[in-house]
Amino acid sequence: VQLQASGGGLVQPGASLRVSCVASGLTFRTSALGWFRQAPGKEREFVAAIRSRGGTTNYADFVKGRFTTSRTNAMNMAYLEMNSLKPEDTAVYYCAAARPSLSERTILSTWYQSSTEPAWYDYWGQGTLVTVSS
Repeated sequence: VQLQASGGGLVQPGASLRVSCVASGLTFRTSALGWFRQAPGKEREFVAAIRSRGGTTNYADFVKGRFTTSRTNAMNMAYLEMNSLKPEDTAVYYCAAARPSLSERTILSTWYQSSTEPAWYDYWGQGTLVTVSS
């Protein structure tokens, strides 16, 4: 299984950026996906998640209303659209996937908590750096 995030870069505060994640080697449409970020000197933190199949989403409070995650199962792609970026959004952004057997059997109410925990995911990409600076 491989996940590869891309699309990071240097942007000014208030700008928008979309990062993408392409997956291979797993049944993508039945895998729940997550986005995490890690800033220098800080722990990895949850950003957003999208459930398998129907695409129910979950967001960290600090990105609600600014970030949107989506997926295109036919292309094994996931996206994190980031708007109104702030300097504090500067970090390496990672995509992660949970194996289908776990994704499919986790009920929705449990998923909202589980999807925020890095240990719930089985596969991780290398990350893409997003820098927000004037």
